[in-house]
Amino acid sequence: MILTYAKVMGLLFLTMGILGFMPGAAPHGELFGLFLMDTAHNILFLMTGLVLLAVGLTNQWESARRVTLGVAAVYGLLTLLGFVIPSHLVMGMPMNMSDDILHLAITASALMFGLPERYAYPQ
Repeated sequence: MILTYAKVMGLLFLTMGILGFMPGAAPHGELFGLFLMDTAHNILFLMTGLVLLAVGLTNQWESARRVTLGVAAVYGLLTLLGFVIPSHLVMGMPMNMSDDILHLAITASALMFGLPERYAYPQ
């Protein structure tokens, strides 16, 4: 399941990163009119997508799990900073509440799929 998660999320991140560079998809720097996007955001999404897709295609379960937990850590930090920093400029990237909620969902899903079953689904 973790390999499928890595592939699917990798493709989603790549798609969002590419769409962020298209003025028609992100007019005024807002992807779908919700998420604030800039070059740094787009590059972060592209890099995350490439790494997840690459590890998903290797068919190495443990590597995919570790990368997924790394994604959870990075986006967890972005989530925390997004909710705490009032200026809506996190690590040089503009963010709004939609971004914070998206990052929270990414973190939660990565933890859900990345944690070993005994932690993710306690008896």
